[in-house]
Amino acid sequence: MKDLFDVCKFGDLTLNSRIVRTGLWESQREKSGNMTPEIYNRYENIAASGVGLIISELYSLYPRDVFSKYSNTVNYSRFVREARDLTDLVHIYDVPIFAQLGMVQFNKKTEQNIKIEDVSIDDMRKIQADMIMAAQKFDYGGFDGIQLGLGNYYFLARFINPTFNSREDKYGGSTLNRLRIVLEIIKVIKKTTKLHINCRLNAFDGTTNGMTLEETINICQLLEKHGADSLQITRPRSPQFFTRENRNKNPLIDATQEIIKRVDIPVILGGGATSQNQINNILNATDIDFISMQRPFVHDPSFLVDWQIEGNGESFCKTCNNCYWKKTSTCHIRPCKIRP
Repeated sequence: MKDLFDVCKFGDLTLNSRIVRTGLWESQREKSGNMTPEIYNRYENIAASGVGLIISELYSLYPRDVFSKYSNTVNYSRFVREARDLTDLVHIYDVPIFAQLGMVQFNKKTEQNIKIEDVSIDDMRKIQADMIMAAQKFDYGGFDGIQLGLGNYYFLARFINPTFNSREDKYGGSTLNRLRIVLEIIKVIKKTTKLHINCRLNAFDGTTNGMTLEETINICQLLEKHGADSLQITRPRSPQFFTRENRNKNPLIDATQEIIKRVDIPVILGGGATSQNQINNILNATDIDFISMQRPFVHDPSFLVDWQIEGNGESFCKTCNNCYWKKTSTCHIRPCKIRP
């Protein structure tokens, strides 16, 4: 029988449990982008709780991106020093931590949110170089891995999606061509850093002529072949898709199960679970070994401590999604319970 608090292997990493904390927004940072005591305290509480793996809040690649004012950035002078302080703190609890990197728009001078077909080869080389340099900063900062944002409606998610990518060069058309920009990034990151590479991508998107599960499986196999170390499966409108009304109708479970059958690297089920019994039922009814959670950690960064004591814990998160809509790292229902 699998249990969510099993010590287990995740590629070359050892995790203290099967729970992966995925971050999203960072509202407690200073305006300059610097870390604050509140951020360090939150991460320490998460690391000490019994979590297996921490994936950071989003690090925005560009300061003019639509999400940059709600997220961290790699583009300030003290980034590596403060990142090292953060990762050293998390590592005290033998918990690995990945940096989540993403961009939603590509803006160039006065051109805003440039369409995929209008991105030049030179533009792509700049994007790739900037992502690789960010990865190197993460490596210097002590992160164990990087999560590449290929899901939801992020820029690279649109690039690999036939609904948005109508290019006619070697970066458009076939699945391999649409994924080429990502595979080239992964190749260089693997050569220049020690980072574990995790790719977060949509299982499907439901758009006309868009991503189907079968194409996602093909993409997952290509990512594995070209160096990705693990995957996290999500959907375009996650986490707002998950509510108390549809918590037992999570289509990602079946999709993740199908992907696991077709690849040989770890695969994380992305979101939707809120109780200890629910998670253990999923773990033992499927081949899924890792489950990510985001909003329960916003409500209470230390809730896993209670779960280990009680044995049948349930998150007190109300699934209101205000932390998503208001783009904060804090709960809007009641203050997060921070243990000393």
